[in-house]
Order: sequence, then C-alpha cells, then structure tokens
Amino acid sequence: MKTDVEKLDPTRVKLSVEVPFSELKANLDSAYRAIGGQVRVPGFRPGKVPTRIIDARVGRGAVLEQAINEALPRLYGRAVEEAGVEAIGQPDVDITLIDDGKQLTFTAEVDIKPEFDLPSRDGLEVPVDSVVVPDTDVDEQLEVLRERFASQTPVERPAADGDFVTLDLVASRDGETIDGGEVTGQTYRVGAGNMIDGLDDAVRGLSEGESATFATTLVGAAEGEPADVTVAVTAVKEQQLPPLDDDFAQLASEFDTVDEMRDDVRKRLQRVRRGEQLVTARDGVLDAYLSRADIPVPARMLANELEQRNLAVERELQMYGLSREQYLDAQGKSAEEFDAESETNAGKAIKAQFVLDALATREQLSVDEGELTAHMVNRAKRANVTPEQYVQQVLQSGNVQGLVSEVVRAKALALLVREASVTDSDGEKIDIAALEAELAAPTTTAQTQIFDGPSGDDEATESAAPTGSAGSVVTTDVPLDAVKDDTAR
Repeated sequence: MKTDVEKLDPTRVKLSVEVPFSELKANLDSAYRAIGGQVRVPGFRPGKVPTRIIDARVGRGAVLEQAINEALPRLYGRAVEEAGVEAIGQPDVDITLIDDGKQLTFTAEVDIKPEFDLPSRDGLEVPVDSVVVPDTDVDEQLEVLRERFASQTPVERPAADGDFVTLDLVASRDGETIDGGEVTGQTYRVGAGNMIDGLDDAVRGLSEGESATFATTLVGAAEGEPADVTVAVTAVKEQQLPPLDDDFAQLASEFDTVDEMRDDVRKRLQRVRRGEQLVTARDGVLDAYLSRADIPVPARMLANELEQRNLAVERELQMYGLSREQYLDAQGKSAEEFDAESETNAGKAIKAQFVLDALATREQLSVDEGELTAHMVNRAKRANVTPEQYVQQVLQSGNVQGLVSEVVRAKALALLVREASVTDSDGEKIDIAALEAELAAPTTTAQTQIFDGPSGDDEATESAAPTGSAGSVVTTDVPLDAVKDDTAR
C-alpha cells in the first residue's frame, strides 16, 4: 500500500492511498461468503454457491462494494499510521478508482492535530482576590437558614412583598379561556417575580377573596402569546422568622450557641472563597500559558465543539424553564455577542486540550486506578447519580479514555499552576499545593446545613481546564442558576 500526504492547511491533510487488490483478498472472500449465504441457487447449499455464479446472479459490483466498505476502516487506519499524522474526527473518504483485480485508490481528507512548540513555563504570574468574608455575607447565610425554619401565619390584610399567597389564575383571550390556562391553589411569594410578568403588581394590595385582571405574555407551552390573566387571592400568609438566638442555633444546627454557629458559617464561606481562589488561579495560569502558544484550531473540531456547547445550553435552559431570549436578556448580550463569545471559548478549550496533552506527554504524566476512580466519583456526584450508575454509563458509551484524558490534563494543569507565581490582592503569595491539600481534606465543620450550592470543593479539586469535545462533559460558560435568579428579580 502506498500513501501520499498533502497538507491542505495547518490542521487538515489529504491522504491519497493506492491499494493493490491482493490486500483485499480476505475482504473479497468474506463478501462472497456473506452474499453466498443469502442467495438461493438450485443445486447448491447456502454458503456453497461458487463465486462465478454469485457474480452472474448478484453482480461483481455488489461484491466489490461490500468488500471495500469492510476494508476501508483498516486501510484508512494504516494510511494514517504511514502518514505519521494524528487524525482528529471522521475523514471525508472518496473512492477514486476501482481497477478490478489490480488496484483500489481512494482519498481521505481529515483534520489533524496541529504542530506547535510548547511555550516556556517560566515567569507565569497570576493575581487572585484575597479571601475576605464580610459580616454581611455571614448574616445573609444565617437569614437563609432562618427562612428555612420560618412559619407562615394567616393575616387579614392586603398582600405585600414577602407574603405567601395562594392564588387561582385563569388566562383568557378575547373572553375565551385558553386551553390549559387555569391554575388553582398556586402558592406564590409576592415580589419573587418568577412566574409571569405583571403578577406581582396585580397581587400587591389584594386581600383574601379579592381578584384582579392584568395583561401579560404567557410562559410554558403558550410562551410569548398575549393573554389576559385573572388572579384571585384565596389566602394571605405572613412569614415569621425565628429569632437568631441560642435556642435557634440548637434547633437548626448541632451547636449550642449562635456565636458558634456564626463561626461555623464564616469558616464555610472562607472555604468556598478559597475554592474560588484556586479555580481563579487555574483559569488565570491556563489563560496566561495559552497566550504564549500560537496554535491553529481545526475548523471541524471547532464546529463540533460549538454544537456540543449549544446543545448543552439548550438542555439547561429547558431544565430551568428559560427561553434563549430570556437567557440572553439576563446576560445583557445579543445573539451575535453570545455566539462570538462561545466561539472564542470553544477555541480556547480546544487549544487547552492540545497544550495540556502535549505537556502531559513531555512530562510523562499518567493516571492510576485510584485517580480515575476518584474522578468518576466526582463526576457521578455532579451528575446526581451513584458512582455505580456513572461507571455503567461510561462503559456503555465507551468513554473511559475520555475520562483518562481529563485526569491527565488536570495533572498537567496542576503542574503549571504549582510552578506559577500566584499572588492575592494583599500581595501575599498563595501556596497552591497547600491550598489544594486543604480543599481536598474532609470538612470538619459540617454541622450548619445552610448552603444550597456547591461548597467550592468539587470544582476546585477537579480540573479547571476546558476539556472540549474529546469525550468530555461539556459545560456552559455562564451558570444558568444565576440567570434564573436574575430573571426572577
């Protein structure tokens, strides 16, 4: 077999391959056996039909087509190996000549890993914010905890912001009730702003038994359609928070005093800030290192990465009940700005893959069973499934190598970060190794159950590097739970 390589651009090649027919003999024999087992010829048992009769009955062309299709993956793999290129993604294959009995020729265009020199790691400097936990942040978390233990008392007065009301709603258009436009017994916190536009203004000032009608645009199945909504208040309840005292500390935590509980909250917030500090350091070091590397991005790989990211965004939008327009509005971006930012981030993620893979190869980094297991446990936790379920998903999808790549890249990034100079806004140098060990250690103050979101540990102890489309879980660039909160306001 002969393979010629033509470089179309820095990230794409064209392989021209010539294959003697002698190398197709095993595939031709296989094709004859397969077809011979399917045809029925009087006087011959299935599978025993001579090749000349198969050629006459079915046609030599059908045999050649099956044999070549069977052989192409093997031949393409050999061509890539002979060419000495690292192919990425699926090739575009074109059969250019079938000279029966003599030669097969085909071409294959495919993206390849670009050639580049790893930049120097010397002198990488990254600033991060100092860890500061003001009293207002502690008070905010304690207020959240008080709300969890709050009671609701019926009141005989007009509804105001912060009250919980029970509502019956009917949506209509031109006097006719819209199909599926009735809701009864809906509990809503006045001022939350997370149902339909105009609801808060309509409900404020209404007492139990009163109603109002307002014009709005619908959400859900009829999203964006105009309608008149009549809202009737069937109950008004006032939230009463428990006093923040030692009795409450004993009720809401395992501490005896409110001061102990407050100290625990502060320590937890400090841990979160430390986790954010580590993530910021990793992102900053990676960005600084990538800025030193001149790496072209394969066009098709970029397109695939963008497609995967957009699909991930759409899935999360559906989960949060948001439209793309609401998401963009909450972020204050146009569709064009969002697309441009997504393309930039996708390109950076791909470059990070190339750089970290190359660094891992140079430093001979590897993954042991314990590291892979720990990574899968973290992934399972983030996917809200058991480790056993996640392992089964990985095995079924054949994505074990993708996870291995993620761990190797994380180790390469850790190497970069530990060699860099990371300084906080107070001028103090951060000991990254000590910070990683601190965040990896079990939490000892886990008694005040306040935080709904991540503590910072999971994100900080996993790779902060984008892993792109090489078998990775693609994440969005903006946390969508924050968008939900913004739109609610």
